[in-house]
This record gives sequence, C-alpha cells and structure tokens, in this order.
Amino acid sequence: MNDDKNDPDRIAAVMREHVGLMNSAVPWGNEVGFEVTRVEQGHVWGRQPWAENLVGDPDTGVIHGGVITTFLDNLSGMACTAAMTKLRFVATIDLRIDYMRPAEKGLEIIGEAECYRVTKSVCFTRAWAYHETRDRLIATSAGTFAINKPRFGSQSPQGKTQA
Repeated sequence: MNDDKNDPDRIAAVMREHVGLMNSAVPWGNEVGFEVTRVEQGHVWGRQPWAENLVGDPDTGVIHGGVITTFLDNLSGMACTAAMTKLRFVATIDLRIDYMRPAEKGLEIIGEAECYRVTKSVCFTRAWAYHETRDRLIATSAGTFAINKPRFGSQSPQGKTQA
C-alpha cells in the first residue's frame, strides 16, 4: 500500500482491518444479521443468512423484501466509503430496487455493491443480491448517496483541503 495520505485503497484497507466493528456498528445490520465478508476499493461483499424471524410470507418462507433492501442499502453505503480517499460517511438519497424473483427459503443471500462514481457531494452505486452466483439474481439496486460535509480543515473525498 502506498504511504500517500490520498492513496485510494487506504480507506478500503482500514475497513478490511475493522470489518468486525463494521458488522457490529450498523444497527439494521445487527437486527437482520447480515455481515460484510470482503472489502476492496469501491466494492463491498456480504451475506444475509436466512432466519425465521426475517420471513415475510409464512406460507412460502421467503425473506421479506425489506430485508433485502436493507442489505443492499447498507452494502452500497459502505462501498461509497470504500471508494473515497478520506473517511466520510454517507446518507441514502435514492435507492431503486428491482426484484427479479423471491429469495429461496433456507438459503443465504450473497450481496455485492460497487461505487462506480464519486463526485464532490454524491456517490453513485449499483448492487446485486443473489444465491450462490449472479446467475441466480434475486434483486439489483441503483443508488445515490450524499457525502457528509467534512469538518473544518479536513479534506474532501477527492483529497482537496476544505476551508
């Protein structure tokens, strides 16, 4: 890893070192039991285990769509942070979810999210939820996230000093 303070992989590296803390610090993540499994620059993977208390339709045992939305929203927000050179938190502006099919009863859901563009104030993401491989898509998402304002004297997500 580069010693430069603006090394693009620096934040992702810090996130990788503290993935356990990230898993425990996200309230909704704790509630539904998802966990982050891998972090790279601008890209985050996770898993959402199937659990009886997450079922939306008792007749079929299918996980509630809100659980999948929460999962993709959180992974996408983390992907935004992993794409920046300075630690910033984000807030969801818009998240579109397209459901392809219901998740299967008893199977864990794999998720991955990527932040493909970071501007001065907004990040853009896409994400996928699936069983085993992306060939078994459950849902996709496209999102926009507001980047929190830096504190006085800190730097923008692109590494420029703010007044």
